[in-house]
Amino acid sequence: MSVTLADVEAAATRIHGRVLATPSLFSDTLSRATGAQIFLKLDNLQATGAFKERGAANRLALLSPEERGRGVIAVSAGNHAQAVARHANLSGIAATIVMPRFTPATKVTRTRGWGALVLLHGDTLAEAASEAHRLAKNRGLVFIHPYDDAAIIAGQGTLALEFLAAIPDLDVLVVPVGGGGLLAGCAVAATALRPGIEVIGVEVAAYAALAQRLAGAPVAVGGQTIAEGIAVRDIGEIPLALIRRHVSDVLIVPERAIEQAIALLAEGAKVVAEGAGAAGLAAIIAFRERFAGRRVGVAVCGGNIDARILANVLLRNLLRDGRLLRLRLEIPDRPGVLADIAATIGNAGGNIIDVSHHRLFASPSVQSAELELMVEARDTPHGDAIVAALAATYTIRRIAGEASGFS
Repeated sequence: MSVTLADVEAAATRIHGRVLATPSLFSDTLSRATGAQIFLKLDNLQATGAFKERGAANRLALLSPEERGRGVIAVSAGNHAQAVARHANLSGIAATIVMPRFTPATKVTRTRGWGALVLLHGDTLAEAASEAHRLAKNRGLVFIHPYDDAAIIAGQGTLALEFLAAIPDLDVLVVPVGGGGLLAGCAVAATALRPGIEVIGVEVAAYAALAQRLAGAPVAVGGQTIAEGIAVRDIGEIPLALIRRHVSDVLIVPERAIEQAIALLAEGAKVVAEGAGAAGLAAIIAFRERFAGRRVGVAVCGGNIDARILANVLLRNLLRDGRLLRLRLEIPDRPGVLADIAATIGNAGGNIIDVSHHRLFASPSVQSAELELMVEARDTPHGDAIVAALAATYTIRRIAGEASGFS
């Protein structure tokens, strides 16, 4: 089954007014940081925080009256669940969402908040999907697939339609890949509207199913990733066929690049992105030479990141950049030493934000003590200067966060 530009344009008409036409904007900060001209498509601003609304709204709008009366069912641990729930609610259609038991409570609550019946089943997404298909068959519900569906793909392609309408002279469009629906839809629209544009998919290293399929290799994926929105075990067959025809390349990015991209979007562009939503920028960080000097469109496809995870990512990035120093000092156990250390750091312009002082058991001698510090610096050279000032008097070790050593 194929999808054409006409299908994407029809989807855009169908979902107009139901899905936000999100901003497309140039980011000077990201451009200077990467060496490319970066334009962002902010689908993290959708009502449910992700692009999935586009496909869900289009698919549900195409239901017959008989199908609407039967109701719909979907399986998801995140954004697809909320998208189907929301647009079913807006259309007066009963929706059942099957989610794995491990799904975070906030996602369950949000999905229920859109009026859907949420059923928790199984320990994996595959087990939840099996239950959803069983219920669809037994109860006569219409199954709404998250990506292996032509109407879903056409809806997702409206992101590229809007992007190129706002910024028609892009050289490259970079799109994260999970099941392939967004990449396929965007590639169909982009290559038809701008022949010669390079459309590039991005996968996280632990879930590189598309790259493996394109290489003719067995699919072997799995593991922990912050980009859980694209942690999909295989590519849909309909998206795969479209990707083979319209996509120029697929890049695989490491976990560290995803974290760096989340932090750079938050600090540099003031944009909150989840791991999957930041994957496009991660590719530019990881493959700078590939994009240098080019006009690059980046789909920021989701912003549903847990606040605790976001905080941890930002702190880890500060450590990597040398703006946050974790230091361990071996110091003599005598009066005035702590005051001297504080003065040394203060005179160097550093800011102490945490102190741990061990006197009895951690140090190798009863005449010495061990001190752990967390110190804030302006940048990497400033952090190095603070360390050098302390090292002139004390034995010091950076626990983690060296620009080249933190992992």
